[in-house]
Amino acid sequence: MAFFLPFVLVPLLIVFSSYALQFFHDSRSRLPPGPWPLPLIGNLHQLDHLPHRSLARLAARHGPLMSLCLGAVLTVVASSPDTAREILQRHNAAIGARSIGDSMRACGYCESSVLCLPPRRKWRALRRLGAAELFSPQRLAVTRPLRQDAVAGLVRHVSDVVDEASVLAAGPNVSEFFPAVAAADLQGVRWRMATLVRRMYAIIDEQIERRKHSRAAGEACQQNDLLDVMLNKEGEDLFTGGETISHTIECALAELLQAPNIMRKVQEELKSVMGTKQQIDETDISKLPYLQAVVKETLRLHPPVPLPPYEAEATVEIQGYTIPKGTKVLINIWAIDRCAEAWIEPNKFMPERFLGTEVNFMGRDFHLIPFGAGRRICLGLPLAYRMVHLMLGSLLHRFRWTLLADDEKNEVDMRERFGLALSLVVPLREVPEEIH
Repeated sequence: MAFFLPFVLVPLLIVFSSYALQFFHDSRSRLPPGPWPLPLIGNLHQLDHLPHRSLARLAARHGPLMSLCLGAVLTVVASSPDTAREILQRHNAAIGARSIGDSMRACGYCESSVLCLPPRRKWRALRRLGAAELFSPQRLAVTRPLRQDAVAGLVRHVSDVVDEASVLAAGPNVSEFFPAVAAADLQGVRWRMATLVRRMYAIIDEQIERRKHSRAAGEACQQNDLLDVMLNKEGEDLFTGGETISHTIECALAELLQAPNIMRKVQEELKSVMGTKQQIDETDISKLPYLQAVVKETLRLHPPVPLPPYEAEATVEIQGYTIPKGTKVLINIWAIDRCAEAWIEPNKFMPERFLGTEVNFMGRDFHLIPFGAGRRICLGLPLAYRMVHLMLGSLLHRFRWTLLADDEKNEVDMRERFGLALSLVVPLREVPEEIH
């Protein structure tokens, strides 16, 4: 046993010495304040299974711009509208790269993903393509009928894969906190993610091959959707994204079931505007300010991606503090959207706070950024805006909603499960009754 002891202690001593020297260097470089780290693990012991909430509690003690050591990774966290504006608007050029977890590198996924790529030539090309061919107003108008059929079917087909991958990608992983051992994949996270990515690509490849076959056989004219555009350009990349719309609608219904007066108000507005019309159209959204307020308040309290990661590509000065090149930068959107300085009773569901205001979630108002801001604002925001209003409005216009008898006794379970996108630990169970 004594023979092997040096082989264990020497690597630990080297790691600890490197850590101590790095921390000493960082202390002199005017990092933002933060909790004192422990040897080796840094501040990992201060995070729990809901890191956006843990970091918000730490920020309440150490300030809205805070530095931590997550294992061996220097991390800066922004938790207020002002610090988010500094990073996402004023220093967006220097802090514009995504900090990508080890699991996301499975099967070369990051090499073709607009989510993962740094803001370089390929990223700009993919983003322009998506904005023009998938999310532009003209393209959304053309594909409106297709969204109800093809997209719904595809989402149902892959939603088991997306949900599992979301949790896996954002879950705790030794490789994230100690990059020196990432190649070993000690927890097998990258291997499990590779399995999911291969399943996802198999589904996408099947759709591509079907379209190629139909085009070659001349069975139908081109649909002129994104897939046709990519095939016409002989591109090899295809956009994939996580499902967040269903979570937003689930959270909205959960909040409304706990606030029957608010549900009644939004249903009365729908009845007044829609009359006997059964299906809500995109042109109706602007006539439904209270429904819009409900959506904004839901997204404020339940942002789809609560903790997007960035990376500093150059050393920058923010509010008198130094953010060194290579630092991981987290924007705590969950904490920002609940900022006590920006909102009255920030933890309360109050759609009325948005009535008569021009505040929106398009990235301009930094106390409401559920889809991010700056150059990496969510590419699918135009689609999400339409779909959330249409789907939630239709559900509230067509049905009365009540909880199951068992849930009425215990109230709605709003506990969250952390992932790339938040979800409820216990799926909402409600009973619809058609309104005649």
